[in-house]
Amino acid sequence: MTANPEIAYSIRANGILTNFHDTGNGFPVLMIHGSGPGVSAWANWRLTMPELARRCRVIAPDMAGFGFSERREGIAYKLDTWVAQAVGLLDALDIQQADVVGNSFGGALALAMAIRHPKRVRRLVLMGSVGVPFTITEGLDAVWGYEPSFEAMRNMLDIFAYDRALVNDELAKVRYEASIRPGFHESFSAMFPAPRQRWVDAMASREEYIRALPHETLIVHGREDKVIPLSNSLTLSQWITRSQLHVFGRCGHWTQIEHAARFARLVGDFLTEPQQS
Repeated sequence: MTANPEIAYSIRANGILTNFHDTGNGFPVLMIHGSGPGVSAWANWRLTMPELARRCRVIAPDMAGFGFSERREGIAYKLDTWVAQAVGLLDALDIQQADVVGNSFGGALALAMAIRHPKRVRRLVLMGSVGVPFTITEGLDAVWGYEPSFEAMRNMLDIFAYDRALVNDELAKVRYEASIRPGFHESFSAMFPAPRQRWVDAMASREEYIRALPHETLIVHGREDKVIPLSNSLTLSQWITRSQLHVFGRCGHWTQIEHAARFARLVGDFLTEPQQS
């Protein structure tokens, strides 16, 4: 462990040296972060992990190209790579099955993982999720097109949060500095170059595969989300038979931060409830 809370344990997952958090006891839950500039698993899930760890074993990796995981030269930043890394992490930790929580970009990975490796996933949580076809929003285009500056980060945080009290110069400074750590922006800018609609399409799973999912699924969205449209979650709730949908009012794309206690309780209750027949 190091003094930096974003850096925890390290293990090779499908060949990628992966920084990951592993805390708590109980049935394992794999938490996959979103795709903002400078993001890490800790930055994304820092408020949720300690609460869920009271009831579950929480495993939260930095996906390839993000956070403090390896940025290997020549790596292809695409759905196949990230899904293989997630499954490889479970393999490396000798975990046969886990619940999977995916935020935004991470939701697309969680969906694809459940489709491709259905027996490795018990339950799904999809929060502000990508993974279905939609027209890219101005908000997502701005996030994926981020060029480092304090002003750009300040403006981006305004897109993410409904509650402006959460957005201040101190947070913008911290997130901006995170986005310009060595190698961080280089890998991020390589992932989603313009035109960016193609990356939305590349992250989507086919409708018939989503409809065939047998997993109990909790779908969560912020009503005022400017990054990923609420219609994505409405579509997922219609396509996934064993699903439930929870919409937070007065909430943007940061459900796990803007409604931290409610989100952690909702997810914890869902993951620990008795198995439905």
